[in-house]
Amino acid sequence: MFLLDQNIDAAKVIQLMLSPAVMISACGLLLLGANNKYSSVVNRIRLINDEKRRLVSKAIDRDFTPEENLRLESTARQLSHLNSRAKLVRNSVMSYTIAAALFVVSSLLIGLASFQGFVGINYLSTAAFLAGMLMVFAGVIFGVLESKKGYDIVRLEITAEE
Repeated sequence: MFLLDQNIDAAKVIQLMLSPAVMISACGLLLLGANNKYSSVVNRIRLINDEKRRLVSKAIDRDFTPEENLRLESTARQLSHLNSRAKLVRNSVMSYTIAAALFVVSSLLIGLASFQGFVGINYLSTAAFLAGMLMVFAGVIFGVLESKKGYDIVRLEITAEE
Protein backbone atom coordinates (compact mmCIF):
# COMPACT_ATOMS: atom_id res chain seq x y z
CA MET A 1 0.00 0.00 0.00
CA PHE A 2 2.56 2.56 1.11
CA LEU A 3 6.19 2.27 0.15
CA LEU A 4 7.84 5.09 2.05
CA ASP A 5 11.43 6.04 1.49
CA GLN A 6 13.72 7.78 3.95
CA ASN A 7 13.49 11.13 2.15
CA ILE A 8 9.72 11.52 2.41
CA ASP A 9 8.66 14.91 3.74
CA ALA A 10 6.47 15.58 6.78
CA ALA A 11 3.56 16.89 4.71
CA LYS A 12 3.36 13.62 2.76
CA VAL A 13 3.47 11.59 5.98
CA ILE A 14 0.66 13.65 7.47
CA GLN A 15 -1.36 13.28 4.27
CA LEU A 16 -0.93 9.49 4.35
CA MET A 17 -1.81 9.33 8.05
CA LEU A 18 -5.00 11.32 7.49
CA SER A 19 -6.28 9.05 4.72
CA PRO A 20 -7.92 6.66 7.23
CA ALA A 21 -9.49 9.72 8.92
CA VAL A 22 -12.20 9.74 6.26
CA MET A 23 -13.24 6.27 7.40
CA ILE A 24 -13.00 7.30 11.06
CA SER A 25 -15.47 10.11 10.32
CA ALA A 26 -17.74 7.71 8.43
CA CYS A 27 -17.70 5.31 11.38
CA GLY A 28 -18.57 8.20 13.68
CA LEU A 29 -21.66 8.99 11.63
CA LEU A 30 -22.68 5.33 11.49
CA LEU A 31 -22.14 5.05 15.25
CA LEU A 32 -24.33 8.08 15.89
CA GLY A 33 -27.22 6.52 14.01
CA ALA A 34 -26.71 3.08 15.56
CA ASN A 35 -26.52 4.50 19.09
CA ASN A 36 -29.79 6.37 18.51
CA LYS A 37 -31.42 3.12 17.36
CA TYR A 38 -29.99 1.32 20.38
CA SER A 39 -31.47 3.91 22.75
CA SER A 40 -34.81 3.68 20.99
CA VAL A 41 -34.92 -0.12 21.21
CA VAL A 42 -33.89 -0.14 24.88
CA ASN A 43 -36.54 2.46 25.73
CA ARG A 44 -39.16 0.40 23.88
CA ILE A 45 -38.13 -2.70 25.84
CA ARG A 46 -38.50 -0.79 29.09
CA LEU A 47 -41.95 0.52 28.13
CA ILE A 48 -43.27 -2.88 27.08
CA ASN A 49 -41.76 -4.53 30.15
CA ASP A 50 -43.46 -1.92 32.34
CA GLU A 51 -46.77 -2.59 30.59
CA LYS A 52 -46.28 -6.33 31.14
CA ARG A 53 -45.62 -5.78 34.87
CA ARG A 54 -48.78 -3.68 35.18
CA LEU A 55 -50.84 -6.36 33.46
CA VAL A 56 -49.43 -9.09 35.69
CA SER A 57 -50.07 -7.03 38.84
CA LYS A 58 -53.72 -6.67 37.76
CA ALA A 59 -53.95 -10.46 37.48
CA ILE A 60 -53.31 -10.80 41.20
CA ASP A 61 -56.56 -8.95 42.00
CA ARG A 62 -58.82 -10.51 39.34
CA ASP A 63 -58.98 -12.68 36.24
CA PHE A 64 -57.79 -11.40 32.89
CA THR A 65 -60.20 -10.31 30.23
CA PRO A 66 -59.57 -11.92 26.84
CA GLU A 67 -58.15 -8.59 25.59
CA GLU A 68 -55.75 -8.34 28.53
CA ASN A 69 -54.65 -11.93 28.03
CA LEU A 70 -54.02 -11.25 24.34
CA ARG A 71 -52.04 -8.12 25.19
CA LEU A 72 -49.92 -9.99 27.75
CA GLU A 73 -49.06 -12.63 25.15
CA SER A 74 -48.25 -9.89 22.65
CA THR A 75 -45.92 -8.12 25.08
CA ALA A 76 -44.06 -11.36 25.77
CA ARG A 77 -43.55 -11.99 22.03
CA GLN A 78 -42.49 -8.40 21.42
CA LEU A 79 -39.98 -8.47 24.28
CA SER A 80 -38.41 -11.62 22.85
CA HIS A 81 -38.09 -10.04 19.39
CA LEU A 82 -36.90 -6.70 20.79
CA ASN A 83 -34.19 -8.47 22.75
CA SER A 84 -32.80 -10.04 19.58
CA ARG A 85 -33.12 -6.67 17.82
CA ALA A 86 -31.14 -5.01 20.62
CA LYS A 87 -28.40 -7.61 20.16
CA LEU A 88 -28.19 -6.82 16.44
CA VAL A 89 -27.90 -3.09 17.14
CA ARG A 90 -25.27 -3.79 19.81
CA ASN A 91 -23.30 -5.86 17.31
CA SER A 92 -23.53 -3.05 14.78
CA VAL A 93 -22.27 -0.51 17.33
CA MET A 94 -19.42 -2.79 18.34
CA SER A 95 -18.44 -3.39 14.70
CA TYR A 96 -18.30 0.34 13.95
CA THR A 97 -16.34 1.04 17.13
CA ILE A 98 -13.78 -1.66 16.36
CA ALA A 99 -13.54 -0.37 12.78
CA ALA A 100 -12.79 3.16 13.99
CA ALA A 101 -10.09 1.78 16.30
CA LEU A 102 -8.55 -0.18 13.42
CA PHE A 103 -8.49 2.94 11.25
CA VAL A 104 -6.68 4.81 14.03
CA VAL A 105 -4.19 1.94 14.30
CA SER A 106 -3.73 2.04 10.52
CA SER A 107 -3.01 5.76 10.67
CA LEU A 108 -0.50 5.34 13.49
CA LEU A 109 1.26 2.51 11.67
CA ILE A 110 1.58 4.67 8.54
CA GLY A 111 3.27 7.34 10.65
CA LEU A 112 5.53 4.80 12.32
CA ALA A 113 6.49 3.27 8.97
CA SER A 114 7.57 6.66 7.65
CA PHE A 115 10.07 7.06 10.49
CA GLN A 116 11.24 3.48 10.80
CA GLY A 117 11.24 2.53 7.13
CA PHE A 118 10.16 -1.05 7.83
CA VAL A 119 8.28 -2.56 4.93
CA GLY A 120 6.52 -4.95 7.33
CA ILE A 121 4.80 -2.03 9.04
CA ASN A 122 3.35 -1.02 5.67
CA TYR A 123 1.72 -4.44 5.42
CA LEU A 124 0.40 -4.14 8.97
CA SER A 125 -1.12 -0.72 8.25
CA THR A 126 -2.79 -2.10 5.12
CA ALA A 127 -4.07 -5.11 7.07
CA ALA A 128 -5.45 -2.86 9.81
CA PHE A 129 -7.20 -0.69 7.22
CA LEU A 130 -8.71 -3.71 5.44
CA ALA A 131 -9.80 -5.23 8.75
CA GLY A 132 -11.48 -1.92 9.57
CA MET A 133 -13.34 -2.01 6.26
CA LEU A 134 -14.49 -5.57 7.02
CA MET A 135 -15.79 -4.41 10.39
CA VAL A 136 -17.71 -1.57 8.71
CA PHE A 137 -19.21 -4.15 6.35
CA ALA A 138 -20.16 -6.36 9.30
CA GLY A 139 -21.80 -3.36 10.98
CA VAL A 140 -23.82 -2.67 7.85
CA ILE A 141 -24.95 -6.31 7.69
CA PHE A 142 -26.05 -6.17 11.34
CA GLY A 143 -27.87 -2.92 10.55
CA VAL A 144 -29.76 -4.53 7.67
CA LEU A 145 -30.74 -7.51 9.84
CA GLU A 146 -31.85 -5.12 12.60
CA SER A 147 -34.03 -3.16 10.18
CA LYS A 148 -35.70 -6.38 9.04
CA LYS A 149 -36.23 -7.42 12.66
CA GLY A 150 -37.75 -4.01 13.43
CA TYR A 151 -40.23 -4.43 10.61
CA ASP A 152 -41.11 -7.93 11.82
CA ILE A 153 -41.84 -6.58 15.29
CA VAL A 154 -44.14 -3.89 13.91
CA ARG A 155 -45.95 -6.51 11.83
CA LEU A 156 -46.27 -8.70 14.92
CA GLU A 157 -47.83 -5.87 16.91
CA ILE A 158 -50.28 -5.02 14.13
CA THR A 159 -51.44 -8.61 13.69
CA ALA A 160 -51.79 -9.04 17.45
CA GLU A 161 -54.26 -6.15 17.59
CA GLU A 162 -56.47 -7.55 14.80
